[in-house]
Formats: sequence, C-alpha cells, structure tokens
Amino acid sequence: MDHFAAAEEQLASQRLRQKLEEVNVAAQTQLAPVQDHVNYTLQKAYFKCAYECFDRSRRQEEISHCVENCSFPITNVQQAFDNEMAKFQEKLNRSLMVCQDKYEGAKLQQKTGAMNVMVSCADDAIQDSIKMLPLLTNKLKTSFGIRDDTGSS
Repeated sequence: MDHFAAAEEQLASQRLRQKLEEVNVAAQTQLAPVQDHVNYTLQKAYFKCAYECFDRSRRQEEISHCVENCSFPITNVQQAFDNEMAKFQEKLNRSLMVCQDKYEGAKLQQKTGAMNVMVSCADDAIQDSIKMLPLLTNKLKTSFGIRDDTGSS
C-alpha cells in the first residue's frame, strides 16, 4: 500500500505542477499588454526624457536629478504591478494551503481518495485564479491608462 500511496502522491504532484503551469501561461498571456506597456511605452518615454536631461549647460547634480525624475513613472508602475502580482500569488498560495490542509486532515482520518480531494480542491483554486486574471489585467490597464488597441484582447 505504501508503494501505491507514493505513486498516487507523485502523480498528484505532477498534475498540480501542470495546473500551476497553466496559471503561469495564462498570467503571461493575459498580462502581456501590461508588460508591453511597461517594457516599451514607459521605458521609451523614460529614455527620451533622460536623454533630454543631458545638456552641457547643466551641472552633474542637475542632470542626475532630472534623470531621477524621469524614472518615477516607470518605477511607480512597476511597483504597482509587482504589488498586484504578489497579492495574486499570495491568494493562490493561501487557497492551495487550504487544499493541503484538507488533504492532511483526510490522511489523518485515513479516508480513501484523500489525494483526489486535494487535487480537485487545488484544481478549483487554480481555475478560480485563472478566472481572476482578466479582471486583474483590466484593473492594471485602467490604473496605468492603457487603452486596448482594436483587435487585441
């Protein structure tokens, strides 16, 4: 029975990794427009702004201060993005910990199918997270002033 339980646990672990990869792919896909905005629009604006700071009539400290001011928009957006993603990840982790607790409780009670209960619970938590991604993306787009191009999602 121990060999069977170990094999069942390994299979469940593999299924969970696949489900977590689904969240990762979904997040990358959904958040691509936000990342593009940060990586291209804001960085381009930063470099243009910083370029304008370099003027021989300015002292070095003025140039440094000017460049620092140019970095505020991208820094603020990146921090807000990172904070939202950390909250998203934390919520998913808490949901998965609840599933793990349910599994541990079922194991202690020696219930059959405890692993299936955990996998099902984790799958629900992951699907809920995937469903939240479009809402998170729209929240970030609105917050950062990103307009959807026609034909893109």
